[in-house]
Amino acid sequence: MHKTLSLFTALLMAAPAVAQAQTAPGKSPAWAAEVVDASGSSRRLAKYEPLAKADKPWNLCVLFPHLKDSFWVAVAYGVASEAERQNVNMTLYEAGGYSNLPRQLSQFDDCVAAKADAIVVGAISEAGLAQKIAEARKKGIPVIGTVNPIQNAETTGKMFVDFPTMSGQTGRYLARKAADGAKVVAFPGPAGSGWAEAYAQGFKDSLKDSKVEVLDTRFGDTGVNAQLQLVQDALQAYPDLTVLWGTAPTAEAAIGAVAEVGREKDVMILSTYENQAMLDALNAGKIIGFATQYPVLQGRVGIDMAVRALQKQPVMAFAQPVPAVITQDTIKGIDMALVLAPATWRPVFSVKATP
Repeated sequence: MHKTLSLFTALLMAAPAVAQAQTAPGKSPAWAAEVVDASGSSRRLAKYEPLAKADKPWNLCVLFPHLKDSFWVAVAYGVASEAERQNVNMTLYEAGGYSNLPRQLSQFDDCVAAKADAIVVGAISEAGLAQKIAEARKKGIPVIGTVNPIQNAETTGKMFVDFPTMSGQTGRYLARKAADGAKVVAFPGPAGSGWAEAYAQGFKDSLKDSKVEVLDTRFGDTGVNAQLQLVQDALQAYPDLTVLWGTAPTAEAAIGAVAEVGREKDVMILSTYENQAMLDALNAGKIIGFATQYPVLQGRVGIDMAVRALQKQPVMAFAQPVPAVITQDTIKGIDMALVLAPATWRPVFSVKATP
């Protein structure tokens, strides 16, 4: 499938950075973003513009895998801020981690039992949720997928990044950064998640014509402690490695691990996605960059898609963020308001519409 994306990937690389977020005096924040419309047989760049406001205070139910890191906090901020802007009711459940599929299934049932008008879900597992999604759709409840891939289940709308394209951008950046060659150990995330395998494949494919060598790929849970063990093992097993590439928790763990063995100057760290720790590490010069799929934007689009479906408005059946690699050279051109929640913001589990 991804061979057909080569020309499209080039188009993405030439596309301007996503979006704009504005606040006019006395008005709620308005936003618009450039996305990929992947609804049809061919992908195209498109401008996503949300509704001005919901027609009524719909009851929306939102399900996340967890809120353990600032990535999902950023998605939660997008969800909450858009629910407030459109003046709808929102209830958020988090399952506590990717190993807690039964809890997310139970929470999905809770949404249905509470007569939610629509459900927005960051799926722990598409296979695990497919039947629940189908049952909800049969009951006339729109289901919107956000962030995590839902390839085959029949959602009303969905938004997630093309993971091979996203990781491929980090690979191409690394190939330019280390044009004379590098040796990498990759840590794409939990095996069986779908997105981790896609990350790994896109990264490897992007390096085929470079002097960068992937020594090993090590899958594991996206907790800092789990990743720390993997990184420490890799540093011992591959003393000649020069790059640690992996998830944001991998990069966070790697910063301390390379310092412990005194290799800060000869090991580069590159993250496959964003969180607050990655932004802080980039600003401190401890990593060379991180990729972004604009999690705040994905939360906002999830809410807007749900409202559109309820109001019989056109829904972009499959939207994708335009990924970017954030480095010290590019950060000034990135709208960070669509990447991370404000530093002082804390997750809220419900939003109440005002009369």
